[in-house]
Amino acid sequence: MLRLLRSHVQLPRNPLLVSLREHVQVVIRVFPFPHSNDPAVKFGPGANPHWPKREVTMATGKAEGPETLMSLCIVHCLRNLRGTMYMELLQTDSTLETPGNFLSLFSDPRSTRLTRVQLREGLLLGDRDLQAIAKQGLVELHLASCSHLSHRSLRTLVSFGPTLVSLSLFCCTNLFQRHQERVEEEEEEGTGFTFEGFERLRVLSLGGLPEEEDVEVLLRPLTYQASLVSLDLAMLTAIVRDLVHLVSLDISGHALLDSCPSPPQQEPPGYPSEDPSKTSIYFLQELKKPLEFLGLFDTPLCNLRYIPAHKVTGSRDEVQILNAIEAYAEFRPEIAHRAISHLFDTARIQHCYHVPRALQLVIRALKCHKNDHNIRMWGSAVLFYLTSSEYRAEQSARLRCEVIQVVLNSMDQCEEATRNCLLALCNFTLPQEVEFEYQRVTRLLLKILDSARQDGSAQRIAVHLCNALVCQADTHHKEATMLRLIRKKLMVKTCDQLMEFAWSALWNVTDETPDNCQMFLTKGGMKLFLDCLQAFPEKQGLHRNMLGLLGNVAEVKALRPQLLTPHELLDSSADGIEVAYNACGVLSHVMSDGPEMWSVVDPGRDTVIDRMWRAIRRWDPNSRRNITYRSFEPIMRLLPESSAPVSQHWATWALYNLVTVYPDKYCPLLVREGGLSLLQQLLGFESSHQETKDMARRLMELCENFEDPI
Repeated sequence: MLRLLRSHVQLPRNPLLVSLREHVQVVIRVFPFPHSNDPAVKFGPGANPHWPKREVTMATGKAEGPETLMSLCIVHCLRNLRGTMYMELLQTDSTLETPGNFLSLFSDPRSTRLTRVQLREGLLLGDRDLQAIAKQGLVELHLASCSHLSHRSLRTLVSFGPTLVSLSLFCCTNLFQRHQERVEEEEEEGTGFTFEGFERLRVLSLGGLPEEEDVEVLLRPLTYQASLVSLDLAMLTAIVRDLVHLVSLDISGHALLDSCPSPPQQEPPGYPSEDPSKTSIYFLQELKKPLEFLGLFDTPLCNLRYIPAHKVTGSRDEVQILNAIEAYAEFRPEIAHRAISHLFDTARIQHCYHVPRALQLVIRALKCHKNDHNIRMWGSAVLFYLTSSEYRAEQSARLRCEVIQVVLNSMDQCEEATRNCLLALCNFTLPQEVEFEYQRVTRLLLKILDSARQDGSAQRIAVHLCNALVCQADTHHKEATMLRLIRKKLMVKTCDQLMEFAWSALWNVTDETPDNCQMFLTKGGMKLFLDCLQAFPEKQGLHRNMLGLLGNVAEVKALRPQLLTPHELLDSSADGIEVAYNACGVLSHVMSDGPEMWSVVDPGRDTVIDRMWRAIRRWDPNSRRNITYRSFEPIMRLLPESSAPVSQHWATWALYNLVTVYPDKYCPLLVREGGLSLLQQLLGFESSHQETKDMARRLMELCENFEDPI
C-alpha cells in the first residue's frame, strides 16, 4: 500500500505528478516496512540550492592507504574526551561507553553547530536529548529504531520544521504511540502533530508507524499532495510518463510486480543494455533516458537483460547484490540481510570480483545493526570467505583491521555468530594482524572457551587461535591470564581442554625465558602445580604439560631451590614415557646443584636418586617422542656435572633417544652445538657410571657415522 498527500487546491487528474513536474530531480522510493502496514513515502531533492549533498566513497582496489595522522588524532580525542562527536567510533568500538546527556553539549548553536544528525539503534536517546538540540537549525535528521523517544518528542520535531530538508523516521516505536485520552484531547483542540510548517521538506521517509496513525491527516499540510489507494502498473506507468525528471525509483520487495516483465527467455538475444526502448519492463518504456538508480531487489525484474538504469539493486549478479547492500544497509535491514546472504552464496560457490567494496559494505551493515541477528550471522559468514588467502592480495592492511574490529564486535554481541567469527579470525596471521586488539582478542577467546553454551567445534577453533596467540607471547600479562584461568578451573574441580591448553601455553611461554619462569613462581605457580596434581591424578595429558613447564623452570639455576620435587611421578607410564621423562628431567637439574640444595626430609635425596635410576633403566631408548627441541643446550649443560651422575645419565639417555629415533633432525643439531666434545669429556670422569659412558660412546658413533643428506 502506498499513500501520498492530498492537496488544498484542486489540481488536474494526477495532482502529485503535476505538482512534481517542475522539480529538477525527483526520487521516489516505495517499499513496505516490517511489523506495519503503514506507508513509506520519500520525496527527493528539488531545486532548492541548499539541498544537502552526500557522497559515499568505496574502495575499489589495493590503493587504500593507512589511516591519516588527522584521523588517528581524532580517534584518540574521541577515546579520551567526553565532549565531542563520537557516533562513528561508537558504531566501530563496542567497548566505548556512551556518555550521558551527550547531546546537551549542542544546546547552544552559537558554540556547537549541527546541520545533519543521524541517530540509530543502540543509543539510549530520550526526549530530553532531542530537546537539547531543538535550537539547532537542522537540515537533515534521521532517526532509526530510537525506541526511547516518546510522543513528547513530536513537539521537538515541530521546532525543526522551518529548516528541515530531509527527515527520516524509522521504527521509532513509541514516537507516535499516545494514550487514547490524549488523542481525543488533541482532536478536540486541533493540536495533534502534523507536518504543518515543514515548507522546505523535500525528502520524507516514514516506516513502522502504528496502525492507528492516520497518515493522510499527518501529511496533509505538505505542498506535494495526492491520495493513492494502491500501487499498480497504471500508477507506475503514470509516474514514468509524467515525471520527466525522474532519476531514482525503488520498488524492491513488491511481489505484486511478478507479472510485469516478459519472461527472460522471451527477450531477444543481445548484450545487456540500458536503453529504455529495449526494456521488457512495461512501465519504464516511456523513459527518455536511463534512471540513475532502480531498486528491483526481491522482484523478478532484476533478472532481465535490458534494464534502463545505471545502478540496479537485485540478486542476479554480484554488482546488483552489492548495490542492494549499499542501498539498504542503513535503513532496511530486512532486505540488507537477504542481499548479504546472496553475497555469501557468491563467495562460497562462485567468485567475488569486487572484494574491497564487498568487505566495506558488509562492515558498514554490521556497524549499523549491532543487534540484528540475521545481519550478524550472514555478515560474519561472508567475512570468513572474503578474508581467505584467495582474496588476501586485494585487501589493504587498514581494511583487514576493520574486519577484525567488526568480527570482535560480533563475538561480543551475538553468541550465535561466534563460530563464523572464529573461522574468520583463522584467516589472519596471528598474532601480528591482531596485535592492536591483542587483549580484547584474548579476553573473547577465553570467554568462549569457558562458556558452557558454546559447542565443541567453536571451542576447538578457539583453542587453536589461543595457541597461535600465546605461543608468540613476550609479555607477562599473557602468562598471568593463563594462571587466572587455571585457578578458575580448580575452583570448580574441572579439568577440560581449556585447563590442558592453559598449562601447555605456560609451557610454551616459559621455554628458555627466565623472566617468565620467575613470574610463574612469583604468581604461585608451584602451588597450582601441586593442587592440580592432587585434584586430577589420572589426567595424563595434563601431567605432561605441567612437567614440561617445570622442566623449563628447572633450567634456570637461580629458581631451582623454589621447586618442589615431583618424585611421585617417576613411576608413571602416562603418555608413554613423557610424564616420567619430564619429572626426571626436573629432578636432574635439581640434583645437579648438589646435596646442600636438597631441602626435603622425606623422601631423602639418595632415595629419590635411586628411583630416578630405576625409572631411566625402564625406558625404551627407541621410544618415539611427543616433544620438539630447538636446542640441546639445556640438556647438554648436565653432561659435565660429575657430582650428579644420575643427572649425567638422564641427559645422555635423552640425547641418545632423540638421535636414535630422529637422526636426520638431531644428529646435525648435536654436532653443531658442540655435543660431541662434551660427550668425550664425560668419558674421562671417574664418577660417571659405566652404563652412562657406554651410552655416550654409542651416541658419538651414531653422529660420526651419520651422513648429512644435505
